[in-house]
Amino acid sequence: MQAAKPLFDYPKYWAECFGPAPFLPMSREEMDQLGWDSCDIIIVTGDAYVDHPSFGMAIIGRLLEAQGFRVGIIAQPDWRSKDDFMKLGEPNLFFGVAAGNMDSMINRYTADKKIRSDDAYTPGGEAGKRPDRASLVYSQRCKEAYSHVPVVLGGIEASLRRIAHYDYWQDKVRRSILMDATADILLYGNAERAVVEIAQRLSRGESIGTITDIRGTAFIRRDTPEDWFEIDSTRIDRPGKIDKIINPYVNTQDTAACAIEQEKGTGPVDDPNEAKVVQLLPHPKLERDKTVIRLPSFEKVRNDAVLYAHANRVLHLETNPGNARALVQKHGDMDIWLNPPPIPMTTEEMDYVFGLPYARVPHPAYGKAKVPAYEMIRFSVNIMRGCFGGCTFCSITEHEGRIIQSRSEDSIIREIEEIRDKVPGFTGVISDLGGPTANMYRIACKSREIESACRKPSCVYPGICDNLDTDHSALIQLYRSARALPGVKKILIASGLRYDLAVESPEYVRELVTHHVGGYLKIAPEHTEEGPLTKMMKPGIGTYDRFKQMFEKFSKEAGKEQYLIPYFIAAHPGTTDEDMMNLALWLKRNGFRADQVQAFYPSPMATATAMYHSGKNPLRKVTYKSDGVNIVKSDRQRRLHKAFLRYHDPNNWPMLREALKDMGRADLIGNGKHQLIPAFQPAVDGGYQSARRKNSTPAGSKKGSTPLLTQHTGLPPRASDGSKPWTKNEQGKAAAFAKGKKKPGKRPQAPR
Repeated sequence: MQAAKPLFDYPKYWAECFGPAPFLPMSREEMDQLGWDSCDIIIVTGDAYVDHPSFGMAIIGRLLEAQGFRVGIIAQPDWRSKDDFMKLGEPNLFFGVAAGNMDSMINRYTADKKIRSDDAYTPGGEAGKRPDRASLVYSQRCKEAYSHVPVVLGGIEASLRRIAHYDYWQDKVRRSILMDATADILLYGNAERAVVEIAQRLSRGESIGTITDIRGTAFIRRDTPEDWFEIDSTRIDRPGKIDKIINPYVNTQDTAACAIEQEKGTGPVDDPNEAKVVQLLPHPKLERDKTVIRLPSFEKVRNDAVLYAHANRVLHLETNPGNARALVQKHGDMDIWLNPPPIPMTTEEMDYVFGLPYARVPHPAYGKAKVPAYEMIRFSVNIMRGCFGGCTFCSITEHEGRIIQSRSEDSIIREIEEIRDKVPGFTGVISDLGGPTANMYRIACKSREIESACRKPSCVYPGICDNLDTDHSALIQLYRSARALPGVKKILIASGLRYDLAVESPEYVRELVTHHVGGYLKIAPEHTEEGPLTKMMKPGIGTYDRFKQMFEKFSKEAGKEQYLIPYFIAAHPGTTDEDMMNLALWLKRNGFRADQVQAFYPSPMATATAMYHSGKNPLRKVTYKSDGVNIVKSDRQRRLHKAFLRYHDPNNWPMLREALKDMGRADLIGNGKHQLIPAFQPAVDGGYQSARRKNSTPAGSKKGSTPLLTQHTGLPPRASDGSKPWTKNEQGKAAAFAKGKKKPGKRPQAPR
């Protein structure tokens, strides 16, 4: 992997003489107090301004400030006019626009497309402070305010919409956000390198339109430059003669595949997948730097879901900074060009970014109003970035990359001390030492060469790669150093734990369970059945069982009563009704009752979203004849899958009874230990109702006769499948009660 210029090696801009601001200014009054006549860069964000390294606007703002630029913040502006976008005046260099720490659509809507009642990134949790597709709207308003000022788009919302993408909320494929946003350039992924480079070059007088060579950027152009070699990957399953192209599916970790790609011959060579591969130039490494893969156009992927899945597969194969090639996709008569991903930051650069002079509190303009997201993380420390798990429903890899970027132990300890000494309300408890995952700190490939050549989407699926160093010793030492600090009473771990990695280090599990669990530990098996797990790229439930045994063993040794809280996903691509039924049975056998359940949420650009939209599996070669994926799309089936996760909720029993009967599993209805749901139904008025619908006619009875069981009669409940029918005496009592001749007896307790 090529080296990148260190972030701290750039010459400082002349405005460095002003020094760091207590807070980046949000008003002209604050600018006057700082002695500024203008801002060099203005960041527009959909979140409240919290000067903390867990918030994107603070990291980018402080980093640009450290480069010598004067940076202002416009947080949660009124997007209905351009006025709020002009309150700091015209920026000298550019507007930086981001929707915030979350995608604005996911922030506002639930997985069932219902509007949320709050917003964790707004003072007081107030909802409605940002528009839908905020980065698109903000960039348009910036251009309305100052049409000639460059707009640089960034953040996770833009990152995941950098190319034609399926939009769950409109149920259609939308264009790259660059085509709609009127922005000049888009930064995707961790954007520190790109934003510093752009700021430096604009400050030297370069035009934004000429900046086309920075990694991690996307922009619009009309034609492929003459000195670039273009690979056509716009079609699949071509009949007849196959053109001589380089196969975009080649896995360069595969020795045979590498040999094919490096072949110097000019004739086509068959690979194991029967794809035709040809090497056109004798220097593949040089060629890669000047090679661009042309994806199917927006118009094609909009109208052909299989081509959409193919494009998604190619994009995900070009995510390793060590070997990724540029991508291009036509939108009408224009091209969206994506340069390869950014080079990951070194430990020294991570320390530099997290060591900037953050105030670590919300801007004073918010007064006493609390920002819920800040309240959640104010005593936590981010120790790393990235994730090599590759879970198909998750966007971390698409945004932060799969190569882990870790801070040094000294940098993390300094931040804990700063929290202890400066953050109001600190009681001695650090709420988290983590990141995208709790236990990938300092974990990496054993070989830099292998890492640079690898094109696998995951280092831990279907099993842990032999080339992955799973040593947790650096993390164990960090935990010990952190909890030994004076004034620190407890270090908790709240980030998601990758338990298939943890079981490779029993010492780590012992350390975690003995010192860093606050009674409950949340982990995410996501499912128990092979069908959905293979589409998620998650380990089997057997790995969870191994971790559970370790967890309970070490908890007992520590003399602590602690519990695992597993998370599961309903309605994920690849999931059948039977899969959810089996998961519900597993939950009941293990005594779990979920208070809240998570339904699959198709976020833009995720692999699982491509499955959801196309019915194809991009984890394998996509063809029109390739096997399909079971998709859960109807509202009713999504509700059913969520109901299975909450099998214990009486409100879900009618739907579950009906589904179990349709599935031929009425044997699971009843009060037995091995049955899933009871046969009776509690009533709102304090009685209960049987599994039969009210006023329904029982089998064998005449139409219009009294239902056998409509309300509580003081009699024991009976199974709705007739396995334990009412006696004649009981039927008489039920009929008498229904006619008002008998008062109800004591209500029986529902089985737990």
